[in-house]
Amino acid sequence: MSQDIPTKAYVSGGWSAGGGGTFPVLDPANGAEIAQVADCTPEDVATAVDAASRAFGTWRLTSPKERAAILLRIRDGLNANKEAIATILTRENGKPKGEAAGEIGFAASFFEWFAEEGRRQYGETVPSPAASKRLVTVRQPVGVAALITPWNFPIGMIGRKVAAALAAGCTCVIKPAEDTPLTALAFAKVCEEAGVPAGVVNVLPCSRSRVQAVGAALCDSPKVQALSFTGSTAVGQWLYQRCGSTVKKLSLELGGDAPFIVFPSANIGKAVEGAMASKFRNTGQTCVTANRIFVHESVHDEFVKQFAEAMDKELKSGHGLEKGVNQGPIINQRQFDRLVKMTEESIAAGAQVVRGGRPGGGLFYPPTLLTGVTLSMPVAKEEIFGPVAAILKFREEEGVVRLANATNKGLAGYFYTGDVSQAWRVAEALEVGMVGVNEPMVSTCEAPFGGVKQSGLGKEGSLHGLDEYTHLKYICFGV
Repeated sequence: MSQDIPTKAYVSGGWSAGGGGTFPVLDPANGAEIAQVADCTPEDVATAVDAASRAFGTWRLTSPKERAAILLRIRDGLNANKEAIATILTRENGKPKGEAAGEIGFAASFFEWFAEEGRRQYGETVPSPAASKRLVTVRQPVGVAALITPWNFPIGMIGRKVAAALAAGCTCVIKPAEDTPLTALAFAKVCEEAGVPAGVVNVLPCSRSRVQAVGAALCDSPKVQALSFTGSTAVGQWLYQRCGSTVKKLSLELGGDAPFIVFPSANIGKAVEGAMASKFRNTGQTCVTANRIFVHESVHDEFVKQFAEAMDKELKSGHGLEKGVNQGPIINQRQFDRLVKMTEESIAAGAQVVRGGRPGGGLFYPPTLLTGVTLSMPVAKEEIFGPVAAILKFREEEGVVRLANATNKGLAGYFYTGDVSQAWRVAEALEVGMVGVNEPMVSTCEAPFGGVKQSGLGKEGSLHGLDEYTHLKYICFGV
């Protein structure tokens, strides 16, 4: 891939200026303009959907083996261009470059996984109730898939969605987040160089002012048969309603409110390591981050002491391209102001500041540790999405599980224990789609990713990831 950053939309195998002019992409670490990017319109959506629809007629007929070969070339292209794409990702997202490079490897893993899994979309033979009939099922691609991806993992989520869609035989139109379109366009360049046929992958960036109109155009198009979205619960609810008129297949990975529980039998050192990894990855801006950290009263003080010491020793804020930095800026002013407000209100309500708590310069918020947090405080009621660790005490297993489940969200949950019986009880009792037992990092291409309640619908990754882009057809033969 050339060192030039693509800034135009990618439609039908070519680069298009679109019809809406351009919008600026900024470096959140310093506010500098990185590039002016094509600001696509609903008319551009129609053009891209038409291209994807035409390409679907051919792509769906390619063999799983042929599609697998192309997916593996995309994997190789991502890995070969990891350094260049990681730099782009860090500049527009702010995350440390090491995390950005890891995210590109994570995206590449899905193309390898679904290249293999796409060749195993098995049908079934069904025992017939009548001697005169033979019953079989086959899996078929649904058609054009609209993929709306977030700013916090701007290539990881593209990889997870696109790999499954292409392996299933679908074509796609990608709408990246307005804060991070350059990473998505770099991905389009990889697809172009990998020989993805024209129209199979299309990328339409747009400004924040056009997000709703572009999203509505994707929802309303009868040619779009599936829509996959990763982002906030509020936007997911809007998309869910909007897609009703065309009855699309929907996959929604929405907001989280993950509990992180430390039981008395836990290895405190390991629990601190896990909380640090979960809370401060991507500066706390992940949907599966530890949001409410419940610590048993008997180990509370020791946990807080070790956690504060680990923060002092391990965390360094700065521009993600600087050596040693592992904490970047908050993505934009809107998110920064939200974080400041909820933290200040929680402190005013009685939360005690152990570390941090005062905003720094620009969009940098200091890693913050709060104790004395109660369930009525904003940091315990809302998704924090920033580097603020909120510690709540508890006494009994049954009570903390009840508190952990007292939310309308249910994406991920974590707990640390040395009691194997407790591990099974609590893992089954938590109302979430994914549980980490003595482990903070649960996402991998081999396992299903998704939540329950208002954290979404469907699963991504694993053998179940193809379900979101296929339908099961039943065929009955008379003999």
